[in-house]
Parts: sequence; structure tokens; C-alpha cells
Amino acid sequence: MADFDLIRVEVAYALPHKQKIISLLVEPGTTAHQAAERSAIVEHFPDIDLATAKMGIFGQSLGAKGLDSAADYVLREGDRVEIYRPLNSDPKEARRKRAVKNAAANH
Repeated sequence: MADFDLIRVEVAYALPHKQKIISLLVEPGTTAHQAAERSAIVEHFPDIDLATAKMGIFGQSLGAKGLDSAADYVLREGDRVEIYRPLNSDPKEARRKRAVKNAAANH
């Protein structure tokens, strides 16, 4: 397959102190999960488990709100596959704790 038959995509992952964006050329029909595997991003971040990692395209979480899963989402030219880190805490619980703390500070 000639290079002009390929599409350019990116795979991104970030930690608080380190980030990596890998550009690659893939065949039309490549899924987000396949691109993440082909990017070899796990060589830079060995803790990533691509089998279970949540992914998105430009901030839109795959598998949510009717979007295809990472294994089903077919990439388009210029897409950026974002691999999300697991949450350290539940955002709802963190918000609740802040609200309790703020209420106590205001009394």
C-alpha cells in the first residue's frame, strides 16, 4: 500500500510529569485500539493496559454517549486517540467532600 493510501493519526497519553504524542500513518479502516497498539506507546508507559484502558478522540470518550468503543471506532484523517489514566478518586465523591469542607469553613 502506498503512503498516499494511508491516513495520519496521533496517539496521546499524559501523566502529570510526562506526556507523549506519537504520530503515525495507518491504513483506512484502522480502529482507535489498533492505532494505540501500533504506536508502541506502552514502550514509553509500561503501566498502560491497552486491553482495559479508556480511550477517546479529542476529549470525546469512546464507548460513551452512543460512540463506538475503541475497538470499533474507525479512525479518520487527523484523529487523535487519547488514552485516559484511571481515576485516583471518584469525581462525585471528591466534589461532595469539597462541598462539606466549604460549608464547614463558612460557618
